[in-house]
Order: sequence, then structure tokens, then C-alpha cells
Amino acid sequence: MFDDTAQHLIRYSGHGAFSPGVIDRAAGSWVTTEDGRELLDFTSGQMSAILGHSHPEIVATIRAQAERLDHLYSGMLSRPVLELAERLAATLPAPLDKAVFLSTGAEANEAAIRMAKLVTGKFEVVSFARSWHGMTQAAANATYSAGRSGYGPAAPGNFALPVPDRFRPDIVDADGNLDWRRQLDLGFSMIDAQSVGSLAACIVEPILSSGGLIDLPPGYLAALRDKCHERGMLLILDEAQTGLCRTGDWYAFERDGVVPDIITLSKTLGAGLPLAAVLTSADIEQQAHERGFLFFTTHVNDPLPAAVGNTVLDVLTRDGLDARARELGDRLIGGLNDLARTHQVIGDVRGRGLLVGLELVTDGAELGLHMNIVQLPGMGGTFRIAPPLTASEAEIDRGLEILDKALTDLT
Repeated sequence: MFDDTAQHLIRYSGHGAFSPGVIDRAAGSWVTTEDGRELLDFTSGQMSAILGHSHPEIVATIRAQAERLDHLYSGMLSRPVLELAERLAATLPAPLDKAVFLSTGAEANEAAIRMAKLVTGKFEVVSFARSWHGMTQAAANATYSAGRSGYGPAAPGNFALPVPDRFRPDIVDADGNLDWRRQLDLGFSMIDAQSVGSLAACIVEPILSSGGLIDLPPGYLAALRDKCHERGMLLILDEAQTGLCRTGDWYAFERDGVVPDIITLSKTLGAGLPLAAVLTSADIEQQAHERGFLFFTTHVNDPLPAAVGNTVLDVLTRDGLDARARELGDRLIGGLNDLARTHQVIGDVRGRGLLVGLELVTDGAELGLHMNIVQLPGMGGTFRIAPPLTASEAEIDRGLEILDKALTDLT
């Protein structure tokens, strides 16, 4: 408990609890409270600080850019913005070569959905039944994992698609395994029955994070794209947590060879600072522009966060952090599977690279290790584990040791 420390703060997370202690500083993979307690940060802050906390090159960029040019009128351009747009496009497959920069993932998803509605001339949006895309209007309407109760009616035309959860399958084949093709067919047959003929877009995460760390089965994303395009819908991929090397590829969709119509980035793009992006094709951008696309924010295309984004790309490329995420991810997942053989409380280990879920079949514990716990109806508790890509092997091993001790104490 905070005692009276947080007496002037609005509680915004639903359950109302803040983490114990007040954080004083952070560096690399560690955060330190005012009373000197050190916590190994296995969530990279809010799943964002992929280069660790207070990375010296990020700090230097902020200092230098703030002295030169920090904020501009939203119609003005700066060199960091032009450079980041060009460089991001170069990391993505054609035709994703048009970008706008915003502050948060919710803003990026809001802009993407707004663009899709304008370009298609339609308004209906499909997302997963355990999705999280943000708390602004359209993003919140496309979010089903939390935050729907008590706020009045959602906007019409939002439909939920069943989640292809292989650990807890709802539609199975003769062997008892998830039959995701039949599930997807059924999901869209229900959507088609409810639609008024105005399906505009489908927005999904390649790995559902707040939905319990559910990695879409190989082949699912391509089948989903086909379902969308058959109906004239745009496919929007929300890679807030999966983008920029965290899964071992630059983008999670690369595994499936599927190119979305629109991709949104946030969290990892700013490595902990508020920076988000929407990228799409020149054709979609042109259509949106001709229809008067409007999405102003105070900090759209600001130079300071864009400069940070360029530094993030510098470090990711120079240090080969996609390969690093694969290597550390193999070490982490291997260690978690070892723990699963020892602790019956572990039901499943899943994920890619350094975005991993550990599902418990009873309550868990925590000892000097910060991980986020997802708890949804009908599920156990799922630890979301996302260490910085700059973590050391020793820090991965230390996290496993702490988790082992916590599970031993629990059971």
C-alpha cells in the first residue's frame, strides 16, 4: 500500500492498485525504489523500454534535440520526422511507405481506424474478443478484454472475433486440438449475419498481449487477411508490443508473410518515450487525402520524439537486436519450460522472442521481479514477460531464479 502517498492521484487501472513503493530511478533492466529496493524489470516499463531504462544514446539524443528543436506547429516539418518516415518505410515491405507520427498506441489505432472508415466508406470494425487497442473512442470500441462495462453503449458496428487460443481451445478437431480454420469460418459467419453490409476494417495484434499472450497459429493471419479482402475490409495490424525486433523479427507479421493494409506502432518505437506511428500505402494515403482525412493532435510529427525514434532504429540495427531477441528468447522460454517440468502450477509457456506468456493454473507470487499478470474470465493468471532486448544472459537467468523461488514458496 502507498499509505497516503497517492492520495491526490486518480486510480486509473480498474483494480485501483499501484505497485508498492515509489520508484526513484531506473537503469538498464533494473528499477530502484526510494527506499533502495531493486526490481528486475521484466515488463520493460509498460512493455516499451526495449533498450532498457536510461539508455545512454537515448539520453544523449533527448538532450541534444531538446536544445535544438523540440516541438512545432502541427503543419510544420522537421528533419527528424522526414528521416524517421523514410527509415521506417525501409524496414517494412512494400507498399507500406507513408507514415504519420503520434504519441500513443491508442492514438495510432484511432487514426488507423478513422482512415480505414474514410477510405472504404464503411463503418463496421472487427477485433478479437480479448483485444486491447486503447481507451480512446474507436480504439476502446474495438477493445474487448476490459473497460466495456459502465460507460454506456458502444458505437454500433463493432464485432468480436473468437480468439484462437491453443491452450484453451473452444473448437477442436478429432484429436482435441484447436481447429482455428473452422473457428475463423464460424466467427465470420456470425459477423456476416450481424453486419449491415458496411465492414470497413479488422484490427488485431499478431500476438494478443492483454488477451493472455496468445500467439496466432501459423497460417491464421493469412487466412484472416483473405477473409478481410473478400469483404472489401482493410487489415490493420497493431504491433505496439510486437514491432521492432521484440519477437525476434523486425515485425511479428513477417513470420506469416502477410503484409497489412495499415500497421500501427507505438511502445517499442519510442523505447519508453511517447512515440507512435501509422504506416500505410501511398494508394490508401492518397484516397484518404482526397476524402479530406483529418487527424490532428497537439504533438503530431513532433521533432523530439522522432529524433528518439531514429536513435532506436540506430541501436536496433547496429546491435542486431532482432537476433539478440531470438537468442535471449530461446534462453528464457527454455528456462520457463524447465520450470514447468518442476512446478505443476505452470499450465503453459508460449510466445516468441522476448514476448512470452506463462500461464498459471492457480494464483502466482512475486519476489523482486516485476511482471504483469493478465487475469481474464475463464483463464488462470498469465504472466506477461517482456524484458528489454538489451538484457544480459545473467539477468534472464536471475529472473528465472526469482520466479522459481516464488513458485516454490507458493506451492
